Amino acid sequence: MKEFLEFVAKNLVDNPEGVTVEEIEKDGRILFRLHVDDSEMGKIIGKEGRNVKAIRVLLSAVGAKNRKTVELEIPDKRVRTE
Repeated sequence: MKEFLEFVAKNLVDNPEGVTVEEIEKDGRILFRLHVDDSEMGKIIGKEGRNVKAIRVLLSAVGAKNRKTVELEIPDKRVRTE
């Protein structure tokens, strides 16, 4: 699933080297954190969030096949959490 997410994200952006994916698995749940350059964020999210919604649907389908709950998080580097 991680490779699939990386493949999709790298093909949506202009700078594929700026794409990284973290995978955290716990209690049958998988959390993917997709990191992209700030300038590429709009391409991943898409108009009205359509791209990210489609990616989440596909990840959920693959996760369901493997009996896992899958979540996708795209952290915003501009927002500071202290």
